[in-house]
Amino acid sequence: MTINQIVTHPGGAHKDEVLACSVLLAVHPAPIFRREPTAEDLADPHTCVVDVGHVHEPERRNFDHHQFPRDQRPTCALSLVLDFLGVYEDAVRFCDWLEPAEWLDCRGAVTTAKWLGVERDLLNRLNSPVDVTLLRRFARENTLGPGDVLWEWMRMIGEDLLDYLKTLRSRLDTIGDHAELWELRSGDDSFQVLYMPRTDPLPDEPSFGLGRFIESRGWTDSMAGLIYPDRRGSGYGLSRFNDDPRLNFTRIEDQPDVHFVHKQGFVAKVSATDRERLKSLVAHAWVG
Repeated sequence: MTINQIVTHPGGAHKDEVLACSVLLAVHPAPIFRREPTAEDLADPHTCVVDVGHVHEPERRNFDHHQFPRDQRPTCALSLVLDFLGVYEDAVRFCDWLEPAEWLDCRGAVTTAKWLGVERDLLNRLNSPVDVTLLRRFARENTLGPGDVLWEWMRMIGEDLLDYLKTLRSRLDTIGDHAELWELRSGDDSFQVLYMPRTDPLPDEPSFGLGRFIESRGWTDSMAGLIYPDRRGSGYGLSRFNDDPRLNFTRIEDQPDVHFVHKQGFVAKVSATDRERLKSLVAHAWVG
């Protein structure tokens, strides 16, 4: 269905409607109008009404949450748009920032800080000029359309978010088809690493998705390291999982097939491709 316009509220801008509009622009690159919606807007399925209007009717492209009960699970305009596009469950699972954004919009900073188990001041420390400028500039506009710098930037944000979710879902399927769980021994210790063989085509970042895959399998407590193709050569990268200090790759830096080791010991690059040799290198890096 063609979307002719996106309408969202005037005045101060918040992260949820800016991101909701950004995601919509990736699918429906329509002009944005910051004003109160009319009855005609709410009735017109060719108009997306976002974060305003007190109506959630996705079949008519109305995405407001302010009418929801106070005790409902935090749900913002972005949640509703992602759900409409069929990617909300993946977004909650793979975008660690989403649930805190929902809480901030629906419950405020004090309650969100308590929910996160942190001091209120910490939330301010996480803000950057990227957050501040985008929201402030958006709040100053009444109309945005193709060719406007902010409109184009928002569309890129939406495109990157949807592409990330689509690519990660596909990547997890590929990892599930090819990855191997290795149980390694070093002295009296045993530990696990995830080995991802080289595939064709090779992703731009071969380690992309490995952590999420491990989380999806419930292996986070037992996993110590990762082995994945080196995108800059024919060998492999070795790294800690969740920065597990029990692996220290400086212990193998003098090996002839090891051509790079970070001085902090958390990652190494090797020319080895043989599975048994890779197992041996990781086992030698184990400090227990």
